[in-house]
Amino acid sequence: MANASEKRILVVDDEPDVRNFLATCIEDAGFQVSTAVDGQDALDKVFADPPDLMTLDMVMPKKSGIKVLRELRAEERFKELPVIVITAHANTDLGSDDIKMASAFASGLRPRYTLEKPVTPEKIVTAISEILNVEVTEPAGLASAGERADILKLVNSTDKQTLQKIKNMLASK
Repeated sequence: MANASEKRILVVDDEPDVRNFLATCIEDAGFQVSTAVDGQDALDKVFADPPDLMTLDMVMPKKSGIKVLRELRAEERFKELPVIVITAHANTDLGSDDIKMASAFASGLRPRYTLEKPVTPEKIVTAISEILNVEVTEPAGLASAGERADILKLVNSTDKQTLQKIKNMLASK
């Protein structure tokens, strides 16, 4: 099984907040990450230095995600490049046509996964890990699933006044 630090991921999204969030989640899991701001930027980066996997937004300026997929799959060396489509428009008119177009083509054009925004860190890291056959360990300092559940129970059982005090303390730091 490969090590996450050996794998390079290209995160493609035109929204800076989403792009930075995804890049941070993936980096925190130990992967090498680069980003692209639109479809054309993604193609330029893939052709210059191919990643091991790419996350791809569907609705972007310059080139949509489906156009990026078409161009990549037209090249023999990129036919097997794993792609995870991440979109807020999987079930809306704005993006559903692109998703339908991808599904209508040969299976080589279909992305490996389609995740709908908002994406959790666990979902994206799990998808990447499964596709690349990489075992990811949680970064030091992060709570495990059991610890998160315990914290959630504690927060839910705490009165609003105490929670507000905690919120104020954290905001002042």
